[in-house]
Amino acid sequence: MQVSVEQVGKLERKMTLKIPADRLESQVSSRIAEMGRTVRLKGFRPGKVPSNVIKQRYGAQVRNEVLSDLIGTSLNEAFEQEKLRPVAQPSVDTTGEAEDGEIACTATFEIMPELPDVDVAGMEIERVTAEVTDKDIDSMIETLRLQRRSFDPVDRASESGDFVMFDYSAVAGDYRFPEDGTERAGSVIGSGTLFDALDDALSGRSAGDKYDADILFPEDFGNESLAGKTASVHISIAKVQQPKLPEIDEDFVRAFGIGDGQVDTLRTEVRANLKRELEAALAGRLKGQVAEKLAEMHDDIDVPRVMVESEARGLVANSLPKDQEPTPEMLQSAEPMARKRVIAALLLGEIARREDMQVDQKRLGETLGAIASTYEEPEKVVELYNNDPQLMQGLHNRVMEDQVAVWIAEHAKTTEKQMSFDEVMKPQRG
Repeated sequence: MQVSVEQVGKLERKMTLKIPADRLESQVSSRIAEMGRTVRLKGFRPGKVPSNVIKQRYGAQVRNEVLSDLIGTSLNEAFEQEKLRPVAQPSVDTTGEAEDGEIACTATFEIMPELPDVDVAGMEIERVTAEVTDKDIDSMIETLRLQRRSFDPVDRASESGDFVMFDYSAVAGDYRFPEDGTERAGSVIGSGTLFDALDDALSGRSAGDKYDADILFPEDFGNESLAGKTASVHISIAKVQQPKLPEIDEDFVRAFGIGDGQVDTLRTEVRANLKRELEAALAGRLKGQVAEKLAEMHDDIDVPRVMVESEARGLVANSLPKDQEPTPEMLQSAEPMARKRVIAALLLGEIARREDMQVDQKRLGETLGAIASTYEEPEKVVELYNNDPQLMQGLHNRVMEDQVAVWIAEHAKTTEKQMSFDEVMKPQRG
């Protein structure tokens, strides 16, 4: 096999392969002979189908499959021979036809850049530490109570925490919503479900009240004809209900699938969940800080275009509805951040390679368990990951990057900063 490599850019390469044609024909003949032992065709006994019949019916398909496999194998051999590390599957072009006893094909691809030694010892890292306290557990249990609260009708005026059901119409200039009649809505005052100006208009009102109020709608309001405008809103209060929190008793505990109904068991479960959540947040903070510093220290690295484009697409896709395709402008605006992420990922991977790090299987299992625990049927999530090599590889990479970030923090100029659970988590919950 003849191999030649042309440099067409800083990281772009064009490789030309010439594969002996008889190598292809030999493998095609072997594949057809193998099919003869298993293929079933009407009019022939199993294992007795003549090879010329198989070749006539399946020859083109077999040849294409064998050629694809042969090119793939030959490319891998050539990459190893030329000591090249492609970052993605190459784009391959070939006629598949023999010329002078050889089949030529060209592959274009980008290679991994030469990465510098990272001065880990000179990096300054602030590592946040935190722990789950009894107060955090109390707060979470109170949140669980709020999630399961009921509401009872009251005759008094509405106040913060009450659920108010109301009918309304809004007029801004020549625009009226709805066109005719009123719209019904409901909100818990102070919950952030609606917006502050409307909460204020609903406060201090009783069932049966009817009144008008001038209300400034927020700029991001869903109705563009009202967004950012002051409208005259007619409101009719249908009912006011006050919240009633459940008692922390055996029934409340059992509602969370805790069979013994014991409050202490619930607190143990809550502590474990909060601890997993906190550990993931701390790991994310540390990795984010390390990644940012790596990207700043080595912002002049040449990075593969295909990796930047893929990362930019992922960044944009995460902010769009599933059925919406990103525009070229969106992708272009995401590229600076994508480039930083690619630089950081390359350097984290290179440090792992140079330090001969291996993924901690216990940590891998714990991370998968933490991901699965957020779903109703965690065992199915674990099964999904175990049966999907791509998902598992992504998890593998995530855990390895976490490990490298910890290793860097241990070898850098690291200071610790103590924070509370809420201080760590509030930005995450955003």
